[in-house]
Order: sequence, then structure tokens, then C-alpha cells
Amino acid sequence: MLPTKCGKREHPKVDQIPINSFPTMLEFLIFDWGNTLMRDFTQYEGAMAFWPQIEVISGVTNTLRNLQKHYTLCVATNAGISDTALMRKALERGGIESYFSFYYSSKDLGYSKPDIHFFEEILKKSGFVSDKAVMIGNDYSKDIIGAKQVGLKTILFNELKTPGNYKYADIVISCFEETISAIDELNKK
Repeated sequence: MLPTKCGKREHPKVDQIPINSFPTMLEFLIFDWGNTLMRDFTQYEGAMAFWPQIEVISGVTNTLRNLQKHYTLCVATNAGISDTALMRKALERGGIESYFSFYYSSKDLGYSKPDIHFFEEILKKSGFVSDKAVMIGNDYSKDIIGAKQVGLKTILFNELKTPGNYKYADIVISCFEETISAIDELNKK
């Protein structure tokens, strides 16, 4: 596990990262949705697509814009109310839907994280293998443990810097912009 710190100048601007810093060992990046890509406001009920306010997590748009040039991006959620179509509407509202090639919800897959079948179905339906894939998510027990059991590399997005023993996370980041350097590090392993 490689912990990282988020600071104003600790990492280059996402738009300034050279293309050769994206090795091709990894191919498929799976992102959790709520509190990884978009803020999950607990005060609102119903599907995020219809909330009066939505918020894309800081750094997500520029990071996804750059990553999708070099990797196939997927978003996968356990969101209890939203199916895949409603998740896509929320992503579209946030201006980030177009960066993804695959979209999955537990409602449509028939399995929920951390069940290993959730991750296996995503890999099967998307046509990728586990050693070429990374799961990026904010919930250690749901996003990271199940993904690791299937053989995926894992990045824990610990925005609140909550202390803990995250032994199944290959890398822990606290700001989304660190995703690119984390993937570069995983490509070196």
C-alpha cells in the first residue's frame, strides 16, 4: 500500500502529464459512483438524477478527460435507488457521462459489492481480465475488498483521510487528481 498526500503542488496539473506516463499494462479502470465521482448528498431522497443539487468531486472531470485517452473507463455502483439508466442521467447532468464506455449498477447486474460476482460480471460483460483492471472507490469494504478477491488492482479514494488498516488497497489517495499517478505506480508493479 502506498499512501499519498494531497497538496497544492505535490502533483502536476492533469493536463500537463505527458502521454508517455501512461504505460499500457493496465487497460480497464472501474470507478465507483457515489462519493468517488459525484457527491452523495444524504439529505436528498430518490435518484441522484433528480436531486435539486449535484456535485462532481473536485478533480474528476480533468482526470477522466485524460484517462479516457489511454484507458477504457467504467462506472459501477451499488446505488439502491438508481438503475444504470438513472446513473447515466446523473453523470450526464454532471458533464462526465461521455468519458465512460461501460456503466453498471447492482440493480441491473443482480449482484452488489462486495460480492465477487459483481466484479466478475463487470469483467465478463466488458471483455477484460482482472490483471488488466483497477477498481477505484471510496468504500474500503465494498469497493476494495471484493475487487481484490477477484484479482483487480485497487485504489482507495480516502478523501476524508480516515485512518485505518487498508491492507487490500494497493494505493490510498486523498484527492482525485492523484488517480493518474496511482495508476502509473500500479503499472510499474
